[in-house]
Amino acid sequence: MCAATSHITVKIITLLGAIAVAVLFFFGLIFAIAASVEAPVTRLTVSLMLFLVGFAIAYYITRKPKTVIQRLEVSGQMKAAAIKCPNCSASVDANQIKIVSGVPYATCPYCGNTFEVTEEPKW
Repeated sequence: MCAATSHITVKIITLLGAIAVAVLFFFGLIFAIAASVEAPVTRLTVSLMLFLVGFAIAYYITRKPKTVIQRLEVSGQMKAAAIKCPNCSASVDANQIKIVSGVPYATCPYCGNTFEVTEEPKW
């Protein structure tokens, strides 16, 4: 899924959530007002439940994404190795590496091949 599609999906979910919150709050208010006329315990209970669900949805659609920072500490010196495409052997820039579910992937700018970046054993 590309970033633009994901961004549009998030916007749609946020819009639908906002509509749901407005509807729940509206009906919660209606039930709270109606509690003054008849069956106050039942209608206040329903009103409270509608407000709680509305607040839960509002919290869900407004929460901020968490940023995860990983730090790597190594002993000894490290040397950078050239990253080569396994398909066409072209050099791939290290800035083109994307982490997907904790696995580094790179896309070759020449042939378009996407491959997992792995460290070869040193023996």
